[in-house]
Amino acid sequence: MKQRNIYKQTDLPVFQNRLYKSAEEGQNSPTGDINLVQDNTTGLIYNANFKSHLLQYDTSYNNDQSCSPTFKKHMKEVADLLTSKMGKKKLIEIGCGKGTFLELLLSHGADIIGFDPAYEGCNPLIKREYFSEDTKIKGKGIILRHVLEHIQNPVKFLYTLAKANGGSGLIYIEVPCLDWITENRAWFDIFYEHVNYFRLKDFSNIFKNVIYSGRVFGGQYISIVADLSSLKQPKFDPKEAFDFPKDFAKISIPNSFSGTNKKIVVWGGGSKGVIFSLLSARAGAQISHVIDINPAKQGLYLPGTGLKVVSPADGLKNLSHKSQVYVMNPNYLEEVQTIVGRNFVCKGPDYE
Repeated sequence: MKQRNIYKQTDLPVFQNRLYKSAEEGQNSPTGDINLVQDNTTGLIYNANFKSHLLQYDTSYNNDQSCSPTFKKHMKEVADLLTSKMGKKKLIEIGCGKGTFLELLLSHGADIIGFDPAYEGCNPLIKREYFSEDTKIKGKGIILRHVLEHIQNPVKFLYTLAKANGGSGLIYIEVPCLDWITENRAWFDIFYEHVNYFRLKDFSNIFKNVIYSGRVFGGQYISIVADLSSLKQPKFDPKEAFDFPKDFAKISIPNSFSGTNKKIVVWGGGSKGVIFSLLSARAGAQISHVIDINPAKQGLYLPGTGLKVVSPADGLKNLSHKSQVYVMNPNYLEEVQTIVGRNFVCKGPDYE
């Protein structure tokens, strides 16, 4: 057997960070299935049911978190870490999105260019194309933040990047951490856009020379710096066989969802909020609406549930005293509690 089944979910939205103009449009958005497996050759974990043609990224895709002071602090810490390990000269960011992190590095004096075919801004340092040998550009450092989890056959992709960069240079990789998802029973962090789910140990199997490795953003992300010339084909070690805890996918309905007339709202219109709301609704929960501080998301509707995303002011104004606000990311609990004040109870999505 070439792979071992780990976790399944059906009919999840293929996009978690594309919102819609009406509830009906959100409810009828495209879906796909999750079948997480561990490959018995490489040891890597991925969605065997992933179909890349379902995902066409364009300017309507919005996963920007930079409205949050907490996330801005994280980006600053990553910028400091990255430049201390890789320097500031001849940097290339692959999949730079809206250019927020690239702009931050520029403000720190970095010599950097970016590549992203879906870029919609006007910075001439960002090319609306894929990085390849045809670009004739090579860097001392490649930056790959929250890209590799979206790529089928990630090792092949890394070899392609290395070849395009002349077979040398350093690479900074940041991806969600499967160990954090497991430790926190974060079933709402498994979704279709991410085909790969990495553990820290996977990168020592992919690179011979890992210069730095660790976990950042409260442990939620893996952060590594490695030598591109040291790429290797990973090999499965049976001692590293992966399984979720037996209670990982337990989606029970908290007391606050039953026997009360208080409205329950979700704070966070991104990936976590989309999956939390959808699977909670399937378990019988009644969620009123979703709050997000990103103005670009407000007034739009989530895929799957069709729940409306509103501003903090609109989302809180009609709530009764001590209503519970489910904050999707525990890193933002203190930030959100400061915004909502003492009238409401902020808590994470831990039901127990």
